[in-house]
Amino acid sequence: MSAPDFVATDRTAVRRLPKRAAYDRPTVEAILDEALVCHVGFVVDGQPYVIPTIHARVGDRLYVHGSAASRMLRTLGAGPPVCVTVTILDGLVLARSAFHHSMNYRSVVVLGRARRVDDPGEKSAALEAIVEHVVPGRSREARGPDERELAATSVLRLDLVEASAKVRTGPPLDDEADMELPVWAGVIPLRLAAGEPVPDPRLLAGLEVPPSVRGYRRPAKR
Repeated sequence: MSAPDFVATDRTAVRRLPKRAAYDRPTVEAILDEALVCHVGFVVDGQPYVIPTIHARVGDRLYVHGSAASRMLRTLGAGPPVCVTVTILDGLVLARSAFHHSMNYRSVVVLGRARRVDDPGEKSAALEAIVEHVVPGRSREARGPDERELAATSVLRLDLVEASAKVRTGPPLDDEADMELPVWAGVIPLRLAAGEPVPDPRLLAGLEVPPSVRGYRRPAKR
């Protein structure tokens, strides 16, 4: 049975342009799965910090990882409130007036309290999921972490309980009075595209580009 959709709370309800809000789980999960980078917000001694990092979603759990010496992971492992956001930019929206210029985007905000993952099985699975999130199939091609590397790495889990998405699509929304202005208006679509793979200068001779790298692309927008 799939998890239920999210419920808008006082903290996650979209108040500015609420028509752009989405609380259904498929929309939130699709954005999390496509985005490569998340930003983690937290407070230490009254000072807010927002740190970019890599994430991966496994079911109704969101995982992040980093050095065991990381202040962010050490702080969040104790369970203080945390805010995780992701944003995917889909286009530049050029209006007839400067005021109505905008961007087409898909974003997600997740609130909650993270927990450090100590179970060895869950920790290994989470690290593999993070690799697979970035490059699907790569975990079958590369050496997995050894005991020393696992000990030097911390993994945090944030259960997906309180979350919302906000999405803008479509053309500019100019004022009716500006529609006859002789100014070009429309959308410049943007997308993340992989370039030609660049081999490591010390790569062993004769190695071909593996399947995970050949034809690499991010998940399609749903």
